[in-house]
Amino acid sequence: MAALKSLRTSIDKLDLQILKLVNERASYASEIGKIKNDQGAKSFPPAREEEVMKNVLEASKGPLDEATIRAVFREIMSGSRALQKVLKVAYLGPEYSYSHLAAVERFGQNIEYMRVGSIASVFEEVNRSHVDFGVVPLENSTDGGVSDTLDMFMRLPQLKISAEVRLKIHHNLLANCEQEMIRRVYSKPQALAQCRNWLSKNLPHADLKDVSSTAVAAQLAQQEPGAAAVASRQAAVKYGLRILFNDIEDYSHNETRFAVIGHQECPKTGNDKTALMFRVPHNPGSLVEALDIFKQNKLNLTWIESFPAKTGTQEYMFFVDFEGHIEDPKVKRALHLLEQKCDQLAVLGSFPMALVIG
Repeated sequence: MAALKSLRTSIDKLDLQILKLVNERASYASEIGKIKNDQGAKSFPPAREEEVMKNVLEASKGPLDEATIRAVFREIMSGSRALQKVLKVAYLGPEYSYSHLAAVERFGQNIEYMRVGSIASVFEEVNRSHVDFGVVPLENSTDGGVSDTLDMFMRLPQLKISAEVRLKIHHNLLANCEQEMIRRVYSKPQALAQCRNWLSKNLPHADLKDVSSTAVAAQLAQQEPGAAAVASRQAAVKYGLRILFNDIEDYSHNETRFAVIGHQECPKTGNDKTALMFRVPHNPGSLVEALDIFKQNKLNLTWIESFPAKTGTQEYMFFVDFEGHIEDPKVKRALHLLEQKCDQLAVLGSFPMALVIG
């Protein structure tokens, strides 16, 4: 008991030291905020926040794991940012949808969140400056690009990608009944698709029902007898559901990349991506000629997706990410050449590369 009391006394002393240092850090952050305000700079610096997170994760020797360190510093930065300005962020709701989890992972809890009913609504709220940023799913490693997001970039190409969030997606089967009693399984179409093999093997007689989000699915599973949901662990806690089966996604490396959209452009960090969308003439070889520009300028493509251009003809818009920042000389050179080859070209933003979370 004496040893236990001594250890607890040591922890109490450390807690006070941590508190003092955290508040001291916040004071410095507040001073930085005043300087940025005088200079007209933005209060959300994704490049700087990525740098801080990278530094602490590399310096950590344990025993706390990476997820814990990330959560602690995410909230410290969120609270410090709120001393400068409380950001407003829109996401596809309700709470504990994967879009909500991605938003919290990027911005922390000291944010005024606005949940909306569709990806299009996220874009519209940002475009009208009702919020500072929006968080939208961009692509999934299993299913590819998210069509609603690609469509809205075509409608509102003036909006920029300010940051990205790469979230490992682990789906769970949630219900308050036994497996043999399940007659319906609710979830977002993409989530059901990412678990199609598991569901066909384990619930072959259940009807699969599409809903707007995984969180809505959890709400329905809570309310309806014989209903289940494919959703997150956090949704299970929120809606009082049992997790019947963990990690039912068909591919263990299932990941969704989310885009933080806004009007803000990010400065160069040296570890950046640039996102574009372009449309080439409907001629033989025009796409090959456009893509060859990236090769000529030694720009490594990290993503390419095609989407109907909706021009009334059989044309496609191409979305690409590549390594580099719009201020890099070789990127400027490539964009100049690409502009000459394309009927339409829009830069969707340069932003820091993010690490996979989860």
